[in-house]
Amino acid sequence: MDSSPDNMSKKELLELVNQLEKKNSEIKEAKDTLQFHYDQLRRLIFGTKRERFIASANPFQQTLPFEELEDEKEDASKTVKETVTYERKQKRENHHGRIPLPSHLPVKETLVEPNVDTTTMVCIGQEITDQLELIPSKLFIKRFIRPKYALSKEKQEELIKNGEAVSPVIIAELPSMPIEKCMAGTGLLAQLFIDKFIDHLPYYRQIQRYKREGVIIKSSTIDGWQKQITNLLIPLYDRLKEKVLIQGYLQADESPVKVLDPLKRGKTHQGYHWVYHSPLEKALFFDYRYSRNRAGPEAVLKDFKGYLQTDGYVAYKKFNTKKDITLVGCMAHARRYFEKALDDDKSRAEHVLTKIQKLYAFERVAKENEYSHEKRHAYRLDNAQPIMEELIKWLVREYQIVLPKSPIGVAIGYSIRQWESLRAYLFDGAIEIDNNQIENSIRPLAIGRKNYLFAGSHEGAKRAAMFYSFFGTCKKHEVNPYEWLKATLENIADAKMSELDNYLPQNFQKS
Repeated sequence: MDSSPDNMSKKELLELVNQLEKKNSEIKEAKDTLQFHYDQLRRLIFGTKRERFIASANPFQQTLPFEELEDEKEDASKTVKETVTYERKQKRENHHGRIPLPSHLPVKETLVEPNVDTTTMVCIGQEITDQLELIPSKLFIKRFIRPKYALSKEKQEELIKNGEAVSPVIIAELPSMPIEKCMAGTGLLAQLFIDKFIDHLPYYRQIQRYKREGVIIKSSTIDGWQKQITNLLIPLYDRLKEKVLIQGYLQADESPVKVLDPLKRGKTHQGYHWVYHSPLEKALFFDYRYSRNRAGPEAVLKDFKGYLQTDGYVAYKKFNTKKDITLVGCMAHARRYFEKALDDDKSRAEHVLTKIQKLYAFERVAKENEYSHEKRHAYRLDNAQPIMEELIKWLVREYQIVLPKSPIGVAIGYSIRQWESLRAYLFDGAIEIDNNQIENSIRPLAIGRKNYLFAGSHEGAKRAAMFYSFFGTCKKHEVNPYEWLKATLENIADAKMSELDNYLPQNFQKS
């Protein structure tokens, strides 16, 4: 049968046109999706990671106070643009010259005389020029000399006669050391771990540096030191975990780490560091797990009660069914979807981003004025809650119009599904609006991965989790990590279990 257009009826032609239009629409939708993913990939490789949003509306143009009718449906192309204005305190004053050098540094003076005879001249003053100089760190031998003493023969006979124990030789005991008969002092041990987990210097590079100093340290030796120090610090690590989990508010996130696995010859296994942050305690706990499934957080948080703030990952969903746990969402993650959707649907994405910008402006006001938790809670209810109520109505209405699989549809759908947890930060002034604090705490781990590429074993990844926990907590409390670790290694071997709290990084300055 001839199916050429000339021999087709009008009804058949209309049906063919509808089919072609439908197919064309599907092709366009697929093309837009591919273009979106291509643009995101280019941005990931070549572009900036900043997510700063500046509304296209004139920031100096004020809007008239017309109230929007609740039942009126806006056309998507006529979305109202709002401008957020706030006052920000200037963080840094204008630079007035070179920053003065620290007064606690030692000063080495060098007198520079003119190249002329000054014996007949009178000194009328002097000019002083300071430079910040550096002497590279040097290894040295710390030698303990312990004199041996012996009692005289008469004294020994006297003690024996009185029934007292006699020691033929008397010698002082060595100071407490973290590793018995170890050639490395506490300063060297501390520096090895600081260089690895804070300055991201792999052990093999450290070995090369010491080799330039004429000192040979084998990698197996350093690995043995790390194992023994880790075993020594396990009780302190467990105590840090207790202090983090006992708080009623916790932030959680996870980050991948490649691990050498003997069962996967020629390949690395992708394990995960699960990170728990207590904003109230300002403490971090890293926990290494073999996978990203929910078994990890379920084991760690089995006795936890309170607010649990996450990014919406599916592994945390089960906690929403526990009556003692309230899941809190991350506004920064919801915002990120709309920021990515700007190229897809600028008007809708800008509308939501402007609303979220207002919410963050309120948070900034509360922070700069150092509101208490109670005052911040009341401030949010007065200012942020009306915006949240208006925003969810808009999201539900627009979700019925947009394509669900489009970037703006995905953004709106994510926010609707996470809405109860996103608005949960309004319940308590102690809760943060987002999870950014814990994301910032994971950055050292991400930078470290780029330098040492992988952990040597699953046990090595667990040991790394311990040091990231300690050093991350040091950073939260502005504690010098080298001073903390050196002092801890010098004393913790003789510490009692009841004294462990004194050695936690958050208590270091106090103790």
